[in-house]
Amino acid sequence: MSPDRKRADASRNAERLITAAREALAEVGDDVPFDVIARRAGVGNATLYRHFPTRADLLVAVYADEVDALCRRGEQLLEPADPVDALFAWLDEFVVHVATKRPLALAATEGTGDRRTALFHRWHTSITSIAERLIERARPGLRPGLTATDVLTLVSGAALTTDVTHARHLVALLRTGITTEP
Repeated sequence: MSPDRKRADASRNAERLITAAREALAEVGDDVPFDVIARRAGVGNATLYRHFPTRADLLVAVYADEVDALCRRGEQLLEPADPVDALFAWLDEFVVHVATKRPLALAATEGTGDRRTALFHRWHTSITSIAERLIERARPGLRPGLTATDVLTLVSGAALTTDVTHARHLVALLRTGITTEP
């Protein structure tokens, strides 16, 4: 097998493991056995451990994939949609992400010290970057002086202190407070 084919197979296996882990974590929880994940992905335990030597490594990969998906969604919303509608569509998805993925983020970074700080910084930077782009695009329809940090802090607070439905309601209320729409 050529080196390129081996790399492609390894990449596919890693993606299958991340997908299987995401599904198993959602169904079983953070203590899902590795062999269950490997079986779901259609690979052996050795392949799983080769890609993800520890539970934390696997959880980090799953959560990083979730953050990447959220940021990709923001990129899609930069397209021709109404900029204010696009911003609030993404904020709605952000609220759901924060409210539902927080346990995964905490489990992925549990007890990792400097690594935890670096991971959260990387994820925060990615999320803030897309929020800044969406806000800048929506700027004409927003109150002056509003920053991505302002908006993300408000929305994160809502997502972390209440259930998803109420957090989404609070984001809808936020829209009336920060937009210049009548």
